[in-house]
Amino acid sequence: MNLYFAPLEGITTYTYRNTHAELFGSCDLYFSPFITPTTSEKVGTRSFRDILPQNNKGTSICPQLLSNDADAFLGFCEKIGALGYTEVNLNLGCPSSTVVKKDRGAGFLRDAAALDRFLEKVFAKSALEISIKTRIGFSSADEFDKLLEVFAKYPIRHLTVHPRTREDYYNGTGDLCAFEKAYNTKKFNLNFNGNVFSAQDFEKISAKFPQLDGVMLGRGAIKNPAIFREIRGGTSLKTAELLNFSKVLAQRYMEVLGSDVYTLHKLKEMWMYIMWNFEGEKKILKAIKKSNSLATLNSAIDCLPEL
Repeated sequence: MNLYFAPLEGITTYTYRNTHAELFGSCDLYFSPFITPTTSEKVGTRSFRDILPQNNKGTSICPQLLSNDADAFLGFCEKIGALGYTEVNLNLGCPSSTVVKKDRGAGFLRDAAALDRFLEKVFAKSALEISIKTRIGFSSADEFDKLLEVFAKYPIRHLTVHPRTREDYYNGTGDLCAFEKAYNTKKFNLNFNGNVFSAQDFEKISAKFPQLDGVMLGRGAIKNPAIFREIRGGTSLKTAELLNFSKVLAQRYMEVLGSDVYTLHKLKEMWMYIMWNFEGEKKILKAIKKSNSLATLNSAIDCLPEL
């Protein structure tokens, strides 16, 4: 079964992905944080830089696009096809209000007919294979039946389903009954995404849905960067690995960003997830949040106990 690293905006940049692949590995494919191509807005240099092949040497990635504009989507597919990419991923899952209000991400799920028209055009004209990451609806899981009807019309490379609605955000445990509808169609190379935070979580999902193509992990992989290794039967995460990972990232972020402040911000955001491994260490968590330099951050994390 394939293991995929989901994108987290602001965290899983090429610097993070390359370092994770080098120090932990065991992941089959990384998805880039979404890029939003439109016909009226210029794609940011930083976003495009993140997927350049020279910045992703030795790391297999799939660019993810956030769009409801078929022409803009197809135009960007041409650009990344020229870079050697053969697959692009469409984000239909982002629940952010700023995204949803523009009918992108999970906001696109509100109009199945418009989504159908979009998919009809991009599948007819794209030279790249298209995969999709979706939620089960905007406000209700009842919407998923119609969405599955739409998806079933097209040769989707693989469909990744996060079994929550947009209104759920990340609350609750996910609707496995809704996910099972997609599983039982037998029409998709299907991936599961959501609430996989341990090898045990993975085992439960893979036992319930043994014919899955793969499982995509996001927050669980930021919390525990060794989770892919653990799922494959490797050794458990060690505190020393986390400390080394953080310090190697700090050096590499400094080379790319040239700023203590930006580097510190990147690391603190990552450590908010990692500290889920240390739920009893409230003082250290507080010290991480209050750290105002790389030195004070390192002093805080150096006090962490062994896992």
